[in-house]
Amino acid sequence: MAKKLCSELFISKLSFYNSENELKRLFSPFGVVKQARLIRDPKTQRPKGFGFVKFEKAAEAQKALKAMNGRIVQGRMIFVEFAQGSTDEANKNT
Repeated sequence: MAKKLCSELFISKLSFYNSENELKRLFSPFGVVKQARLIRDPKTQRPKGFGFVKFEKAAEAQKALKAMNGRIVQGRMIFVEFAQGSTDEANKNT
C-alpha cells in the first residue's frame, strides 16, 4: 500500500524572532497555506523556534518541503519535514 502524504509540515530551527505571518509568507509561494503556527513558551509567549504549516493539498506541502528544507531564513538553516501523525486519513479516524 502506498504511503499517504500529509498536508502539514513541521519546521524546526526557526529564529525566535519569526512570526506566524512571516511563516505563512515564506511558505505561501508553494500553495494555499491554511494555517501557520509557532509553538510558544506558555509562560513567556515567546516562540520556541519550531512550528507547523498546513497546506490545502499534500502536493503543495511536498513541493514546499523540497524547496525549503535546509534553506537559510533569518541567518538560520531551517529543517522541514512532514508532521508526524497528521495524515488526512488519520484525521478521519479520530
